[in-house]
Amino acid sequence: MIPTSKFRMAGLSIILAWGWKRAAIALVAGAMSALSMAPFNAWPVLFVTFPVVVWLIDGAAAGKWRGMPAAAMAGFWFGLGYFVPGLYWIGNAFLVDAPTFAWLMPFAVLGLPAYLALFPALGFALARLIWTRDASRVLALAIGLTVSEWLRGYVLSGFPWNAFGYALSEPLALAQAASLIGLWGMTFLSVAIFASPAALIDGSSRGRRPWIAPVAALALLAAMGIYGAVRLSLQPTALTKVKLRIMQPNLQQDVKFNYGAKAEVMQKYLALSDRASGPHSTGVRDVPILIWPESAFPFFLTREADAMAQIAELLPKGTVLMTGSVRAPDGTPGARVSRAYNSIYVIDHDGGVLSVYDKLHLVPFGEYLPFQEWMEKLGFVQLTKVHGGFIPGTRRRAMEIPNAPRALPLICYEAIFPGNVAARDDRPGWIVNLTNDGWFGNSTGPYQHLQQARLRAIEEGLPMVRAANTGISAVIDPSGRIVARLGLGIEGVLDASLPSALPPTVYARLGDIPAAVIVAVALVVVVRRRVAKHAA
Repeated sequence: MIPTSKFRMAGLSIILAWGWKRAAIALVAGAMSALSMAPFNAWPVLFVTFPVVVWLIDGAAAGKWRGMPAAAMAGFWFGLGYFVPGLYWIGNAFLVDAPTFAWLMPFAVLGLPAYLALFPALGFALARLIWTRDASRVLALAIGLTVSEWLRGYVLSGFPWNAFGYALSEPLALAQAASLIGLWGMTFLSVAIFASPAALIDGSSRGRRPWIAPVAALALLAAMGIYGAVRLSLQPTALTKVKLRIMQPNLQQDVKFNYGAKAEVMQKYLALSDRASGPHSTGVRDVPILIWPESAFPFFLTREADAMAQIAELLPKGTVLMTGSVRAPDGTPGARVSRAYNSIYVIDHDGGVLSVYDKLHLVPFGEYLPFQEWMEKLGFVQLTKVHGGFIPGTRRRAMEIPNAPRALPLICYEAIFPGNVAARDDRPGWIVNLTNDGWFGNSTGPYQHLQQARLRAIEEGLPMVRAANTGISAVIDPSGRIVARLGLGIEGVLDASLPSALPPTVYARLGDIPAAVIVAVALVVVVRRRVAKHAA
């Protein structure tokens, strides 16, 4: 495998690029990389864009401070190009109440990506710090970006949306490696595999066999596919006897949060939940568990006696409702409520509340403001307009569900955080994710959200059940197969059986330890190569 002169010249031209040309190359490479995420899943494009990243960092050698500032600047432009098209849909949330929030839309569409771009900037700089002159620099890049992506998942409450590891979540066979190494291990492999063709421009001074790196990467990709195919064949979908019904109302946001629409919302929920789904269906009487999406009501559910009575009338004996709702904190009846929880209720056929979960991981600027009191004095308000912001819950725990395995509740984007899903000593039988992706309209956002929730199921070996306001609602087995789904923007009900859980995966037992070991081993390899080169 000998690189063509054109390929070599392209690499050298990128290495030698400087100024605005260098920034433009990084920006375009980042934008193209966004195509690797859902709903496009065009991950082969990374075989083009990640080698460009390697060559950009190669070219940073001419800069000061060992090239780290120049590498960081390239990383920032790459990150900006990656996050703007990947997260443009966030702007839709600011148009729900356009008179109040539309002026903030440019800040969200550009400001958040600019902040997130600081992380690949850090990753590029870290990579440059341990950079080598042979194919092992691909590992240096994988180390730097894995560390920076991990930090992105935690710093300032974290936002690991569209981490590079999700590029290997399609086809499903490739995603099975997440059961071993989780998202951060997948991120390392993604960067290392897709950046490997960069070594093809190396001459004898950088290694006598530059083709080894891409061939090894393709072999690793093939091994992942074979492992995944075998795992899927050995673990077909197994269904329990627990029947589920997911109600997807497809409500517009201006209705969903309008108290004046209370009667309209309740009537739609009740009628839709009891809708026959087939010639032999008798509506809600067919299922023991009915599930409604996040923040289902424009009011405090348990403070509305008529709404609770209507729910009790809807549910036959033996059926429970899992629903999202804003929950008022405990206090004096009739007292003014200034703050609230974003919660999930389990309600039985008598209208009694069996269990409650309060969302732990709140959305910045959506459910609370940083420096809330100070920003409110300046006239700012978060998208949900809850004065004082939502109150975070205190702990994550499984919910007891009658006649079903215990369920681990996740509200909205809590499903994007790996490792925080299931406590090692409190393993549930399934995960239920209630969300309101209606904020983001008919965009790529809901598809990306589903992709990330599906990887949590694979990591943990647990089925995932999603109920979304506008879609995409789905029942996912513990290997990531989508057993049933309701598409984006569809009003309807989804009837399915709950899949059985698998035994705890390697990732469920060890968490991020395998990924950390991979990074540590790669770091040893890179450092040894640097030492050997300097000794020579």
